[in-house]
Amino acid sequence: FFHDHTLLILTMITILVSYIMGMLMFNKFTNRYLLHGQTIEIIWTVLPAIILMFIAFPSLRLLYLMDEINTPSITLKSVGHQWYWSYEYSDFLNLEFDSYMVPTNELETNGFRLLDVDNRVVLPMNNQIRILVTATDVLHSWTVPSLGVKVDATPGRLNQLNFLINRPGLFFGQCSEICGANHSFM
Repeated sequence: FFHDHTLLILTMITILVSYIMGMLMFNKFTNRYLLHGQTIEIIWTVLPAIILMFIAFPSLRLLYLMDEINTPSITLKSVGHQWYWSYEYSDFLNLEFDSYMVPTNELETNGFRLLDVDNRVVLPMNNQIRILVTATDVLHSWTVPSLGVKVDATPGRLNQLNFLINRPGLFFGQCSEICGANHSFM
């Protein structure tokens, strides 16, 4: 809806500007009162500001609604270390584990090289999921490309992300921030 709203405003502006430019190119007459005038300068200053407000207010509303979390079913805390992730299911008592990448020489024949881990995170389908992400040492980035989620893990800061998994499957993630020597192994 917001895309259509913005596209309609941009289409109207494009048509108006094209019409005025066409009239200027094919019209031999000039209006001497339009060459210098405070009224026209006020109009072409205030009108774009009003148009920008018509675009900005729906955009700010959408940004607010996207950041709002609708009572998550489960909360997962993810902590980035050099070079592994620690996970904690905050809704349960003492359910936390470390997730290391499986080395290539220990990988099974049907395993995925540089993607498989020793402890996988299990999350429910068709439920709101909240992920709290932080780091202990350097910048990391918790990313699952097939779900379209990415959030930075910054030491001393707790970032929050919510999403909904709408299909079953095995989804692989990685750190997409260059975080050190073994960055490609987390």
